[in-house]
Amino acid sequence: MRKPSLAIIFLTVFIDLIGFGIVLPLLPRYIERFGGKGAIIGLVIGSFSLMQFIFSPIWGRLSDRIGRRPVLLISNAGSAIAYALFALAATMDGTKGLLLVLASRVFAGICGANISVASAYIADISPPEKRSRSMALIGLAFGLGFIFGPAIGAFGAKAYGLPGPGWIAAGLCGFNFVLSIFILKESLQPGAAQSDPRPRLEQWIHTFKHPKLRGLIGLYFLATFCFTSFEATLPLLLAKAYNYDETRLGFIFSYCGVVAAFTQGGLIGFLVKKFGDARLISISLIVVGVSLALMPLVGNIVALMVLLGVFSAASNINRTPTMGQISVNAPPGEQGATLGIAQSAGTLARVFGPTYATALYGVNTNLSFLVTAVLTILGGVFAWRFLVSAEKSQLQDYPV
Repeated sequence: MRKPSLAIIFLTVFIDLIGFGIVLPLLPRYIERFGGKGAIIGLVIGSFSLMQFIFSPIWGRLSDRIGRRPVLLISNAGSAIAYALFALAATMDGTKGLLLVLASRVFAGICGANISVASAYIADISPPEKRSRSMALIGLAFGLGFIFGPAIGAFGAKAYGLPGPGWIAAGLCGFNFVLSIFILKESLQPGAAQSDPRPRLEQWIHTFKHPKLRGLIGLYFLATFCFTSFEATLPLLLAKAYNYDETRLGFIFSYCGVVAAFTQGGLIGFLVKKFGDARLISISLIVVGVSLALMPLVGNIVALMVLLGVFSAASNINRTPTMGQISVNAPPGEQGATLGIAQSAGTLARVFGPTYATALYGVNTNLSFLVTAVLTILGGVFAWRFLVSAEKSQLQDYPV
């Protein structure tokens, strides 16, 4: 019998994220085609993350009871159905198309248990001393998914029209479902001990009593908020300023994915060693802010590509030291709970960011980028005072 393995769970997550990468860059333009404007675009995009925020803990607890495999199978099947709905919506016009796109994103968010349950799967089969290294596979799957997904979506739009990307994503997730039936084995051991976690609100309150964790999770929220604001408005900017269609949008996002993969694959270790976590968190936020401020002001595509590369590198540089510091400062025995709170904060940022950004974009094309840039730079200044100054003075962490 085939045993649970990291390679198999990586393949499962990777295929799922290709589907996600196919659709995500196209969403703002599709919604705009159906007549959605301003905050409506952001609300439809954010509906996915809102459903994830609500349902991910439910799927996680269910996987503790019935096993990881059945929950992952449900997630894969649900994703296939959601992308099929997205493809059908692309054949419609006006309100009907908009409502079906919304339904597809809500359903995808409800079924979106893949990442959290896959992380639990990895924890089940990895010894503690190798767990962090094994978890890096999730980050690798994200990076590769956002290289291949947008490029495949661009090809699908060019070859098969607007419904093409949705059908390709649905087909990939359907293939993933069938493949998982045959090769994905259960990782949860019978009779495995389950912890008695705090209620969700109580865990949030407990975590935020720790001042350093409160600040770090706030910085993670801000960085994610700014990144999702960028994701929601970049396709609109490219379509308006450069007349880019869905095919070109896909290739632009693939380029950002390549930069992100290069950053995570080789550059981040050197930078952490040279600058340290605290300085890197601050500097990366400031660089993100400056690149965002300049993005809508450049007059040619070459300059824009340079700024996109800088933005993508700085955004990906920021996540690793921030999550590392959150892990370092987590109370003993509460690593999982603390990192779970951080991930939930990131999910909330993905709910609010697109709505805020597209609402500002509807008022003025440049406004979303400039306001987000100011917020990010202020976050970088705060990080310098909050983390670097404390590091210099060698202050002790506050007791929990």
